[in-house]
Amino acid sequence: MISSKTHAVLDYLVGILLIAAPWLLGFADNSAATMVPVILGVSTLLYSLFTNYEYSLARMLPYKIHLTIDFVAGLLLLASPWLFGFNDRIYLPHVILGAFEIVAVLLSRKTTTTVHKPQQI
Repeated sequence: MISSKTHAVLDYLVGILLIAAPWLLGFADNSAATMVPVILGVSTLLYSLFTNYEYSLARMLPYKIHLTIDFVAGLLLLASPWLFGFNDRIYLPHVILGAFEIVAVLLSRKTTTTVHKPQQI
Protein backbone atom coordinates (compact mmCIF):
# COMPACT_ATOMS: atom_id res chain seq x y z
CA MET A 1 0.00 0.00 0.00
CA ILE A 2 1.10 3.55 -0.76
CA SER A 3 0.91 5.94 2.19
CA SER A 4 -0.63 9.38 1.76
CA LYS A 5 2.83 10.87 2.31
CA THR A 6 4.29 8.83 -0.55
CA HIS A 7 1.22 9.56 -2.67
CA ALA A 8 1.79 13.29 -2.12
CA VAL A 9 5.37 13.01 -3.39
CA LEU A 10 4.18 10.97 -6.38
CA ASP A 11 1.56 13.63 -7.18
CA TYR A 12 4.16 16.36 -7.50
CA LEU A 13 6.56 14.15 -9.48
CA VAL A 14 3.83 12.93 -11.84
CA GLY A 15 2.51 16.49 -12.28
CA ILE A 16 5.96 17.70 -13.33
CA LEU A 17 6.47 14.63 -15.56
CA LEU A 18 3.12 15.18 -17.29
CA ILE A 19 4.03 18.80 -18.03
CA ALA A 20 7.48 17.86 -19.35
CA ALA A 21 6.55 14.63 -21.19
CA PRO A 22 5.69 16.17 -24.58
CA TRP A 23 9.13 17.81 -24.78
CA LEU A 24 11.05 14.92 -23.21
CA LEU A 25 9.40 12.38 -25.53
CA GLY A 26 9.25 14.46 -28.70
CA PHE A 27 5.54 15.04 -29.25
CA ALA A 28 5.29 18.72 -28.32
CA ASP A 29 3.30 20.26 -31.18
CA ASN A 30 0.49 22.25 -29.51
CA SER A 31 -2.04 19.54 -30.41
CA ALA A 32 -4.30 17.65 -28.03
CA ALA A 33 -1.48 15.11 -27.63
CA THR A 34 0.55 17.88 -25.99
CA MET A 35 -2.19 19.82 -24.25
CA VAL A 36 -3.88 16.89 -22.42
CA PRO A 37 -0.84 15.87 -20.33
CA VAL A 38 0.21 19.48 -19.76
CA ILE A 39 -3.26 20.51 -18.53
CA LEU A 40 -3.55 17.38 -16.37
CA GLY A 41 -0.05 17.97 -14.98
CA VAL A 42 -0.76 21.59 -14.05
CA SER A 43 -4.10 20.68 -12.51
CA THR A 44 -2.49 17.81 -10.55
CA LEU A 45 0.03 20.22 -9.07
CA LEU A 46 -2.69 22.73 -8.21
CA TYR A 47 -5.16 20.40 -6.51
CA SER A 48 -2.29 18.66 -4.71
CA LEU A 49 -1.35 21.97 -3.12
CA PHE A 50 -4.88 22.15 -1.66
CA THR A 51 -5.34 18.51 -0.62
CA ASN A 52 -5.73 17.53 3.01
CA TYR A 53 -2.50 15.51 3.18
CA GLU A 54 1.18 15.87 3.84
CA TYR A 55 3.14 18.34 1.69
CA SER A 56 0.22 20.60 0.81
CA LEU A 57 -0.05 24.33 1.39
CA ALA A 58 -3.73 24.57 2.32
CA ARG A 59 -5.57 21.46 3.44
CA MET A 60 -9.00 22.16 1.98
CA LEU A 61 -9.68 19.29 -0.46
CA PRO A 62 -10.48 15.96 1.23
CA TYR A 63 -7.95 13.24 0.41
CA LYS A 64 -10.63 10.81 -0.83
CA ILE A 65 -11.86 13.42 -3.32
CA HIS A 66 -8.27 13.96 -4.40
CA LEU A 67 -7.95 10.22 -5.07
CA THR A 68 -11.16 10.29 -7.10
CA ILE A 69 -9.83 13.18 -9.19
CA ASP A 70 -6.55 11.29 -9.70
CA PHE A 71 -8.47 8.21 -10.85
CA VAL A 72 -10.62 10.17 -13.33
CA ALA A 73 -7.54 12.05 -14.60
CA GLY A 74 -5.77 8.72 -15.11
CA LEU A 75 -8.72 7.36 -17.09
CA LEU A 76 -8.85 10.52 -19.19
CA LEU A 77 -5.12 10.42 -19.87
CA LEU A 78 -5.23 6.72 -20.76
CA ALA A 79 -8.18 7.18 -23.16
CA SER A 80 -7.14 10.58 -24.55
CA PRO A 81 -5.39 9.32 -27.70
CA TRP A 82 -8.68 7.79 -28.87
CA LEU A 83 -10.97 10.46 -27.40
CA PHE A 84 -9.07 13.27 -29.13
CA GLY A 85 -8.01 11.38 -32.26
CA PHE A 86 -4.21 11.38 -32.03
CA ASN A 87 -3.75 7.63 -31.45
CA ASP A 88 -2.30 7.24 -34.95
CA ARG A 89 0.66 9.48 -33.99
CA ILE A 90 1.29 8.94 -30.28
CA TYR A 91 -0.42 6.97 -27.56
CA LEU A 92 2.02 4.99 -25.43
CA PRO A 93 3.10 7.80 -23.03
CA HIS A 94 -0.55 8.67 -22.38
CA VAL A 95 -1.51 5.04 -21.79
CA ILE A 96 1.47 4.29 -19.53
CA LEU A 97 1.14 7.44 -17.40
CA GLY A 98 -2.65 7.11 -17.23
CA ALA A 99 -2.37 3.48 -16.13
CA PHE A 100 0.28 4.47 -13.57
CA GLU A 101 -2.09 7.06 -12.07
CA ILE A 102 -4.93 4.53 -11.85
CA VAL A 103 -2.72 1.88 -10.23
CA ALA A 104 -1.30 4.45 -7.77
CA VAL A 105 -4.83 5.35 -6.66
CA LEU A 106 -5.83 1.70 -6.30
CA LEU A 107 -2.73 0.98 -4.21
CA SER A 108 -2.99 4.11 -2.05
CA ARG A 109 -4.35 4.02 1.47
CA LYS A 110 -7.65 5.85 1.56
CA THR A 111 -6.77 7.78 4.72
CA THR A 112 -3.91 10.14 5.47
CA THR A 113 -1.04 9.15 7.74
CA THR A 114 -1.88 11.97 10.11
CA VAL A 115 -5.21 13.65 10.58
CA HIS A 116 -5.34 17.27 9.45
CA LYS A 117 -8.21 19.65 9.94
CA PRO A 118 -9.06 21.62 6.79
CA GLN A 119 -8.07 25.27 7.07
CA GLN A 120 -10.90 27.77 7.19
CA ILE A 121 -10.84 30.64 4.74
